[in-house]
Amino acid sequence: MACESSPEVYMQTERARQLLLGSFHAAVAAADPARILPPHLPAPPCGRTLVVGGGKAAASMAAAVEAHWPDDAPLSGLVVTRYQHSLPTQRNEVSRIEVIEASHPLPDGRGEAAALRMLQQASQLGPDDLLLALISGGGSSLLAAPVEGVTLKELRQVTKALLHAGATIHDINTVRKHLTRLSGGRLAQAVNGARGLALIISDVVGDDPTHIASGPCAPDPTSCGDALKRLHRFHITLPPGVTQFLERCAADPRADTPKPGAACFAHMENRVIANARGSLLAAVDYFERHGIPAVLLSDTVSGDAQAVARQHAALVHALARRQPLALISGGETTVTLRPQHGRGGRNTEYLLALALALRDTPAAAIACDTDGIDGSEDNAGALITPDTLARAQAKGLRPDVLLAMHDSHGFFSALGDLVLTGPTRTNVNDYQALLVGVDRN
Repeated sequence: MACESSPEVYMQTERARQLLLGSFHAAVAAADPARILPPHLPAPPCGRTLVVGGGKAAASMAAAVEAHWPDDAPLSGLVVTRYQHSLPTQRNEVSRIEVIEASHPLPDGRGEAAALRMLQQASQLGPDDLLLALISGGGSSLLAAPVEGVTLKELRQVTKALLHAGATIHDINTVRKHLTRLSGGRLAQAVNGARGLALIISDVVGDDPTHIASGPCAPDPTSCGDALKRLHRFHITLPPGVTQFLERCAADPRADTPKPGAACFAHMENRVIANARGSLLAAVDYFERHGIPAVLLSDTVSGDAQAVARQHAALVHALARRQPLALISGGETTVTLRPQHGRGGRNTEYLLALALALRDTPAAAIACDTDGIDGSEDNAGALITPDTLARAQAKGLRPDVLLAMHDSHGFFSALGDLVLTGPTRTNVNDYQALLVGVDRN
């Protein structure tokens, strides 16, 4: 006798949306500096403590230090964060750590000046003092003081070209480490025998400190020659100052960044205190507490955003009989822009490609940057549901055309499906969650 097939289990679209949003907020909360940083604070040294740092989480990290550092222990410092990412750091109406805002992803003069001040302050430390570095994603551009012979305009030109070429963060930072004064271990090199501790919130696949904010306190295994190779691989037209510096540095290793084993790292510790995996596991726990089985696919997703979307859609189709089910992943995809392009970030690009690949599959998804900013837009990411394409058609939108023009922001804005959080003041890379088994009603 033939067995009757099991009835399909669907969840309502609105419940799916709320679950997806809730899971993203749980992932962000797991990387909140106010929660994760205090257990890693060292005991105050015999001398003074200098706090320096940069990144999208710099202000919230500094606030956590201020809140938990003893009142009678000397503390001063300076951190730089992205515009609109600062917050008050004072305790008992006194602020000991200065917070400056600067430009991201392209550097500006405010970030350059802050980086030079940090190097000057670090050079005044002695053996009884402590350098406490607060490092998070975005620090590469926020602390970008160009090396001698390279102008800020030239550094911006090269950075912009790499971003538009679809270069990975590892490629971009290999170049920036050799073109800026504080990156690639040069902050550690500036300290005169003082002990150093870098507390790091990772926004890069693999969590290697040398790639997070271009590793200001970490040994640099790459060379100026490697930077030149990356630039040539992406066919970047180099400004004269960049060409001259990198070629001169490649010919004289003494001008390069400090390498593994260098004496300046003998008293320097780089400690990752939050990463994508921790946040993704928090999301898995969130779904399971709400009765949805969840699977962590990967915390190292990389590659072209559209290609990743097609891979995830194929996985959803293969698992269509397992309902309901949440598939969680994170990492950092890339987008290679055409000369004329619309607005959007890698998360909305991924979602628009995913919507096209899923078509009418009973699934919903969210993709957001945990810093609250997808690319250079004002949204963290967006959501899709089984009726996304139908609603787009009703509004006269052409998703395939918009995807080809990299105008995913325009697509999701028209549907009202952007996720708007504002700056989260943390950053552990991108978050993706797919829910299989979602009714369009």
